[in-house]
Amino acid sequence: MKAWIEPSGENLALAFAEAQAVVESLEGRLNGWMTVGVNRLIEAELEDSEGPRRLAARLALARRVLVPWPAATFPSLLRRIRAEGVAGRSACFRPLGRPTGSRATAPIAAVARAYVEGGGSIDLERGARRVWLAELSGERWVVAEESGSPAGVTVQERRMPRLPFQRPVSLPPKLGRVAVNLARVRPGDRIVDPFLGTGALMLEAALMGMRVSGGDRDPTMVRGAIENLTAMGCEFERLRAADAGEAWNPLGGGPWDALVTDPPYGRASGSAGEPHDGLVARTLPAWAERVRPGGRIVVVQPGGPDPLPPPWIRVGSIPDRVHRSLTREFRVYERGG
Repeated sequence: MKAWIEPSGENLALAFAEAQAVVESLEGRLNGWMTVGVNRLIEAELEDSEGPRRLAARLALARRVLVPWPAATFPSLLRRIRAEGVAGRSACFRPLGRPTGSRATAPIAAVARAYVEGGGSIDLERGARRVWLAELSGERWVVAEESGSPAGVTVQERRMPRLPFQRPVSLPPKLGRVAVNLARVRPGDRIVDPFLGTGALMLEAALMGMRVSGGDRDPTMVRGAIENLTAMGCEFERLRAADAGEAWNPLGGGPWDALVTDPPYGRASGSAGEPHDGLVARTLPAWAERVRPGGRIVVVQPGGPDPLPPPWIRVGSIPDRVHRSLTREFRVYERGG
């Protein structure tokens, strides 16, 4: 099934990389950027009709995930809209690419009337169906229906001021979800963060159905991460106080499916005075040996050398500007050979 992803706009390169990883985890294919009217969207091919809904539930950097109808002339479009109204559900119709509160155009008003004529109703605030329209060239129109609620809409609930255990250096929940998604993980996969901090990364992973573990050298941070995960109703397998260089396997043995981490850097981060580059170079290779073939390692870091030696290779590096003097990179590694 075809799906269109409308990126949220903060970082288009990061949004594309996140979409590609999630689509691949759903056994789909990303076709790349496309233009619909004046809108730039990312097109994906998914296995089944549930794929777009699952995609929306995962993506952090998306305004919405849309399922397109075949392009049609406007009279043909109105006939189908009337037929869709027969089910009697509420709906709202909006022009693709315009702010939600924009005044309805004449074509949008005509579509809404056709839907009501068919038996449906219009509810601009809580419509059961959210439908977006764009005019193409050659007097043809395309309609795309929203599928599920994008995860990026709900992440505000997990911003640091709303969690019981708070520290100013925690990665924002939206970017925490992006980092987990870049690992190309699936529900049930075992994922670890050896620099646990407040638990922001593992919280996002747990909410997406992964089995999470982690560690931190500071017992206070571990207790705080437990408090945050518990407050959000999330389970975890193992959270322990330990130096990040002490690598360990998941409960029950076997390898990790992925490692995702945001090691400390900068003045406000607690690394006990150990320089960032030396810290990650000392700790991550030991963990890399315990990640399964085909698994990924995702590290958020402020540039610098690669912390993983061959056969690990960097397959992605997407910069994200924090402020004028700091740009961090979302680096993705896979085992070569």
